[in-house]
Amino acid sequence: MEWMLLPFRRYVDFSGRSRRMEFWMFQLLNMIIYTIMMVIIFGGLPWQQLMDGNGADFGPNPTPGEVFGIFGPLFWVGFAFMMLWGLAVFIPSIAVAVRRLHDRDMSGWWYGGLLIAGFIPIVNMLAIFGWIAFLVIMFLPGTPGPNRFGPDPKDPAQANVFA
Repeated sequence: MEWMLLPFRRYVDFSGRSRRMEFWMFQLLNMIIYTIMMVIIFGGLPWQQLMDGNGADFGPNPTPGEVFGIFGPLFWVGFAFMMLWGLAVFIPSIAVAVRRLHDRDMSGWWYGGLLIAGFIPIVNMLAIFGWIAFLVIMFLPGTPGPNRFGPDPKDPAQANVFA
């Protein structure tokens, strides 16, 4: 559990290095929370209307209140919590990814470039290969010993790495 919460303690710390365990446990925590929120959101969907095959018949000019009113309160609670969680983990997710790249002795700007490439039309189709490469890099072990970004987080002699 400590590994899952460590990125929150190092909220905006883009310097230093992070172990694979810190990165992947944080990703696991995110997946658990998002799965719970999706279950809540699906619980608030109008399943009876969807199963009847009627769908939602709003007429020619539906108002936003009619369209959004078919979702139950459980849907909106799950949606609100999912958005709040997304905002809460946005900066720590970027920071832990940058520190993980630092552990591989790579600049965090590689991650920034990949994020920006995802917003450029046509280029974003090629960015999928970059995301696959990024995933592979996240699985690889860090460089042993100190590198230009700091001491090795696996070195037991460096007890002050997480201080």
